[in-house]
Amino acid sequence: MTKENFPFVYKIIAAFLVFAGMTIAACIFGAADTTVKDVWQALTSNVSDNATSMLREIRFPRAAAAIFVGAALAVSGAIMQGLTRNPLADPGLLGLTAGANAALAITIAFIPSANYFSLTIACFVGAAVGTLMVFGIGSIKKGGFSPLRIVIAGAAVSAFLYAVAEGIGIYFKVSKNVSMWTSGGMIGTSWKQLQIIVPFIIIGILVSLFLSRQLTILSLNEEVAVGLGQKTTQIKTILFIVIILLAGASVALVGNMAFIGLMVPHLVRAIVGTDYRFIIPMSAVFGATLMLFADTLGRTINAPYETPIIAIMAVMGLPFFLVIIRKGGRVFS
Repeated sequence: MTKENFPFVYKIIAAFLVFAGMTIAACIFGAADTTVKDVWQALTSNVSDNATSMLREIRFPRAAAAIFVGAALAVSGAIMQGLTRNPLADPGLLGLTAGANAALAITIAFIPSANYFSLTIACFVGAAVGTLMVFGIGSIKKGGFSPLRIVIAGAAVSAFLYAVAEGIGIYFKVSKNVSMWTSGGMIGTSWKQLQIIVPFIIIGILVSLFLSRQLTILSLNEEVAVGLGQKTTQIKTILFIVIILLAGASVALVGNMAFIGLMVPHLVRAIVGTDYRFIIPMSAVFGATLMLFADTLGRTINAPYETPIIAIMAVMGLPFFLVIIRKGGRVFS
């Protein structure tokens, strides 16, 4: 039975089962191993011993951060690939996370009293500026966008914005504070931070699901979309705002994170095809599972020390990126 005639509901159920298993593993394994009983007790009882307190205050918010950030980055990557028809599109490669990073550094340097909500808004603004710079540079030359031109523009803009962030950090002596925000990990995630960030991610994913049919048509042929009466400019604008929300929220919560938005949509398309009504929900589940896996691996392979998630994602993502380039974007077609 091929992927085209195998019911999507079975695929999403299987994905959720894998996700549930990975969530349990993420709560159990770490520098201090716990048991399934400890996890259940932490969820259902008022007992407050060392294990349950650690789970409630450290493991659970960390797992929630991995789930929402993984889903956000995967969905934003899928939307970017659909809108630009560029198989190499990824928030971490096209200037969004670098822009959010630079805005974060500027805010910490010039408004040291800024609260978490203000820093989150700064990340959204920075992600928008990074996106506009990349697409502005990528569209200067006649002939419109091309995957190679966008990637080159993304690399150049990202390098520039990271240099801006580093320079501000060094000049204003806030490098340590900026690094703690942008190191690419879930360490120190709190429930208070999640209360601010998670609503933005949920709204972004819901809007993308609502516009998934329109995105499918846009990803195939813009002329057809116009012929079918779609308001392509409005749809593109809304979807770009969604990308900025998802990428900005992710950077505000866990810092820089590349390759998830690149890898997951390609893997998902191999399973569900090219319809974004299926790609987006499956990408959210796959992204959450992959981020949970990377975070759990980072906590366990060299326990009690932490291996940065950004390094683990680079080890997995860079070969994938090179394969996509070699295959011309049709790695799983």
